[in-house]
Amino acid sequence: METVIHIRGDERAASDVFKKEKPSLFSVFSSQLHKIGGEDSRKFIHSIKVGLALVLVSLLYLVRRLYDQVGDNAMWAIMTVVVMFEFYAGATLSKGLNRGMGTIVGGGLGCLAAFLARQVGKSSRAVAIGVSVFIFGSLATYARMIPSVKKKFDYGAMIFILTFNLIAVSGARVEEIIKLTIERLITIAMGFTICIFVNLLIFPIWASDELHGALVDKFDCLARSIEDCLQEYFNLIDNEKSETSSKPNGCLSVLYSKAKDESLANFARWEPWHGKFGFRYPGNKYLHIAKLLRELAASVFALKEFLHSHTQWSPPCSKMAIKEPCEALGTILSFILTELGDCIFKTRKYQAQELVASKLHSTRLILSLALSDSKIMKVENGNDAISGGLLVSFVISLMNIANKVEALAKEVEELGVVASFPQ
Repeated sequence: METVIHIRGDERAASDVFKKEKPSLFSVFSSQLHKIGGEDSRKFIHSIKVGLALVLVSLLYLVRRLYDQVGDNAMWAIMTVVVMFEFYAGATLSKGLNRGMGTIVGGGLGCLAAFLARQVGKSSRAVAIGVSVFIFGSLATYARMIPSVKKKFDYGAMIFILTFNLIAVSGARVEEIIKLTIERLITIAMGFTICIFVNLLIFPIWASDELHGALVDKFDCLARSIEDCLQEYFNLIDNEKSETSSKPNGCLSVLYSKAKDESLANFARWEPWHGKFGFRYPGNKYLHIAKLLRELAASVFALKEFLHSHTQWSPPCSKMAIKEPCEALGTILSFILTELGDCIFKTRKYQAQELVASKLHSTRLILSLALSDSKIMKVENGNDAISGGLLVSFVISLMNIANKVEALAKEVEELGVVASFPQ
């Protein structure tokens, strides 16, 4: 029988070591900052730009001469910088112009409503203002639910509701309503100018460039996914554990990219002339290609899940019969996707669409001949019907992927024409 002796000194030493190894709040915070900055230095640059914009707009309060000119309305300039300064230059322009239009239209209609309310007499003034607030507030709120308006002018409609209510209600008590509106509009314009100056002139971050790079990454991601999918499936012939099974599926990132792509394209429409595109930025074409890439990602992901679920039903000899043509088709598809992404990255025209169609047609023909080989349908263990049907489904899914890649090649070729890419 063994005897266990507890030594208090060792427990205390272990406790001291644990206390020493526990990281402090400052070290955790600094490590997170370093991690964020290392992943994307633009985040650090954006933070510095926001701080600089806040310092500049605060001068309206801190400098006596400027404060004497704008007074307490300087708060509107500070609020404008806080709510309007966005990561992308196009997003800042979009919010700024929406805020300006909402303020002008809301202020103008608010002044008109306040003026008309004063004409009806004191007894009915509150009723007139309430009716006008109800009508314009309801109409603007309904307009915000229209998809086309919500996508581009949702923020402007919200600012319109806010400004109209403030001006119309204040007009019932304040006599110098027009002067108040003009002063607030001027201070908002000051905040907008500071945001534009800092965001567009100091290391601007363009949403159009982000969308351009994201589209290229999608092509590379899907090219790797197709290769990994086929490699994993045929590696199981020798009962080997596939190395790619533990890799994260990149198709999911492509599948869930719709919201970000549409947001970037919307911001890109507001951006001024810059870079290699000028005023001919093909945002709509990019969105269409991104849609086709999501459809391709869905097909690849479905094929991968199908293979994981039905691997045990496919005999090794049946797989071997189609292994070579399947791997050849996968190599061609991966090469085409990589080439398409490279053409978009380098902004050059893709002129091999006919050659791509010819290669895919010949490879699909070879695969069809291999599939129709009688050896695949040979009875081996009583499950020949199941295994044969699954192999046919696998080949059809792979050919469907080839058709989508061929359609992508055509769209990328058209993109080069629309965007005037050089050859």
